[in-house]
Parts: sequence; structure tokens; C-alpha cells
Amino acid sequence: MILNSRVQPVKPPLEGFHSRVIAYLCVAITFSAIIFEQGFNAIHAGVIVYALLYPHLVRLLINRFRNLQPFHSRLALLGIDGLNTGIFITLCAFAAVPSMVFILLISFSSIIIGGPVFMLTGWLLVLLGVIASSAIVTPQVVLHSTTLVAVSSLLSGGAFTLIMAAFVYRQGRTLAQAQKVISAEQEKTARLATSLSKYLSPQVWESIFTGKQSVQLETRRKKLTVFFSDIRGFTELAEEMEAEALTDLLNNYLNEMSRIALQYGGTIDKFIGDCVMIFFGDPVSQGAKQDAEAAVSMAIAMRKHMKVLRQQWRSKGITRPLEIRMGLSTGYCTVGNFGANTRMDYTIIGREVNLASRLENAAEAGEILIPHETYSLVKDLIMCRDKGQINVKGFSKPVQIYQIVGLRRDLGAAPSFVEHEMPGFSMYLDTSGIRNYDKDQIIKSLEQAARKLRDKVIL
Repeated sequence: MILNSRVQPVKPPLEGFHSRVIAYLCVAITFSAIIFEQGFNAIHAGVIVYALLYPHLVRLLINRFRNLQPFHSRLALLGIDGLNTGIFITLCAFAAVPSMVFILLISFSSIIIGGPVFMLTGWLLVLLGVIASSAIVTPQVVLHSTTLVAVSSLLSGGAFTLIMAAFVYRQGRTLAQAQKVISAEQEKTARLATSLSKYLSPQVWESIFTGKQSVQLETRRKKLTVFFSDIRGFTELAEEMEAEALTDLLNNYLNEMSRIALQYGGTIDKFIGDCVMIFFGDPVSQGAKQDAEAAVSMAIAMRKHMKVLRQQWRSKGITRPLEIRMGLSTGYCTVGNFGANTRMDYTIIGREVNLASRLENAAEAGEILIPHETYSLVKDLIMCRDKGQINVKGFSKPVQIYQIVGLRRDLGAAPSFVEHEMPGFSMYLDTSGIRNYDKDQIIKSLEQAARKLRDKVIL
């Protein structure tokens, strides 16, 4: 019968209360016109009193039963409104204009509440109200409406429609403004999330945002492959270079190493100066063997890429031959959120972390060292050289270590790569990674470089 807007469990909306008052006021006006023309009737007078008091009673009941779900409230009120509409139609003796106005009001309200299904439900309830009230009252059917009753019904019903149209328009404007605010907040949140994501490894960031990881102090045991690396000779270089130039060099190096790490699926734990800590196997794991192979393959790719970086640094006047050294270890670690409730760090601890760090310190320039556990997982894919046992600080027994030589596929009778480096010249060519449509351009570049070298007179 009325526009029953969203009913909150704590307090009904102001517009919902007012719309209900206006709708039932239409009923009161219509029956007042009937009394004015036909004379006083106790039943009609009772309808007027009921129509004026009912919206206030509904508001009191909703405040009373605050825990009732909004949907259940709307459905219950629609049922009462439908039955009321049927009774009102019967009591006005099925007068055409008032009956049509009442039906239009219940249709309008039910469509807004729940669409066509609710409208059909409202019609059925109206019919049920008509049947029930007709069986009790047995009215005399008078289809013709007097002018006063018809005009009163139309004017009050039209006023209700206009007021509700204005309300819907205002709600639409409010919704549009809210959507703008929400869009602005979403853009702000997206920018903030993008900025904050740079402080976490992409895998950890994604697992948090997808709900796979909970942001609370919790850890678990997993088999991981841990990687450490640093630049041999960086400390000496830091004493020779200005802070700004050193910062640019370091950021360039870390950016390139991070790109390679993410390419192989590593989770970047932290940067400590020129030291990089990465682990494989969490939050995403391909299996202990695949994780170890990916970690060692990443280390080999980093070592190869250092040739490119050294050539770039030489062009900027950095002549010190900087080399990367690396250590890896595979085993069970404790991984998760460590720290305090207000400041957490997603990292790993355990024996293998310490071992990887010790091996990195023991490695020579350009060397990659792994223990036997990692060797047993990667030996089918990676060529290794036995370096015997060494004493490692913090470990009671000597540790068997191996030196990574390279990928077996690159060390066969016909390796897919060619590399050579000397002052003024650096080349690394991997034919397995070249695309067919790039081949001609690479050949032209090599031929051009060869011509320049032949024509130049070197003193």
C-alpha cells in the first residue's frame, strides 16, 4: 500500500515513515469524502482513525523488534498493506476510482520493494483481503464514484506519487554522489595499495589480498630453498664513490636482481645493503625439487646478468670488477609473520637460513655454493662440482658443499650460449632464448660490431 523503503533493524528510515503516513493519509482523505457525501458511518470513521494511527504503530513496533531482519520486515509489512488494501476496497463498496488508486499505490510500493514478483504477491494479498472482508461485511457493490470521492482519491494519490517521485529523485542524486565518493576512495585505496605493495613480495601481497594469508602473528613449518647473495668488493667501492652515485648503482643492481627473482618465482624477503635474501616454496610452491631447481636456475641467471651490469657500470666510469657471490640451502624452515601486532615482518627463520648465509660468505667472486640437500634435488638439471667439506660457523659438523657450474643443457657438446668478457667488451648470447623474428636484427648488430672493431686502429 505504501512505499516501504529499506527498514533498518535499529531505526526505520525517516522517508519510509513519511511515505507510509502519506499513503495512509490518502485512504483517510478518501473515506472522509465518503462520509461527507454519505453521512457518518462508524466503520468508515474507524478506517479513518486506523489509517491515521497505523503508520505510527508500525514505527513503534519496528523500534521494539530491532533484531528483525530488514527483508523480513518489508515482507511482513507488504503482507499487511496488501490485506489492508483489500479491506479498504471492500469498505468503499468497490468504487472504481478509489479502488484503482489503492491498487496503484500497493503496486507502486511492492515494485520498489521487490520488483514484479512482489507486485504479484501484493495483488494476491489484495484479493485475499477482498475475499475475507467481503465474507464478513457483505458490502453493496457501487462501482460508480461520486465526483468528490473520485477527485479526493485522485488528488491524494497523485500527491503521493509526486512526493515519492521526488524522494526517488533525491535518492538517485544521493546515490550518484555516494558513488562518486566511493569511486574516489577506491582510486585512493588502489593508489595506496600499489604504493604499499612495493614493501612486500608480490606473492605475499597477493596471498594477503586474496585471503589466503591472514594478517596475524602465525607461523608454519615448510620445506624451502633459501638464497643469499651480495656483491664482492662493494664495501671498498662504497668508500670510493659519492653517496648519490653509489645509491643509483645499488638500486639498479637490486632492481635487476629482483626482476630475475620474480621471473623464476622467488619470494623476495629483504634487502640489507647489497645483500639479497630470497626463498622458494612459500606462499606458492611447485614442490621441493622444482623449487630448488628454480632457485639455482635463478642464481645462474643472476650470475650471467652481472656481465651485462658490469659493462653498463664501466660505461659510467666504474672500473672495479664487481662480482656477485651466492649461497643456497634447502630444508625445513619456520615461515610466517614475526614481530608485534602493530608491526609484522613476513620472513623465515631456521637452520637453512643460517647455512645459506654462511655459504654466501664462504663463496668466492662469481661462485654459487649449495649443500648436499640442495645438490640431491638439482643434480639432474644442474652441473655441480664437488668442493668437499668445510667448517661452517654455528654448525658442529663439517658441511658437504658443491659449486654450481651451470645448466646441463648449456654445457653439452653444442651449448646454446656463447659468452665472453674483457675490458671494453662484454657479450652473452643465448640462442635458445632468441625469437625467430629477432634473429636478423641480432646478426646485423654483430656484423656492425665486427666491422667497427676491424676498422678501428687500437693504439
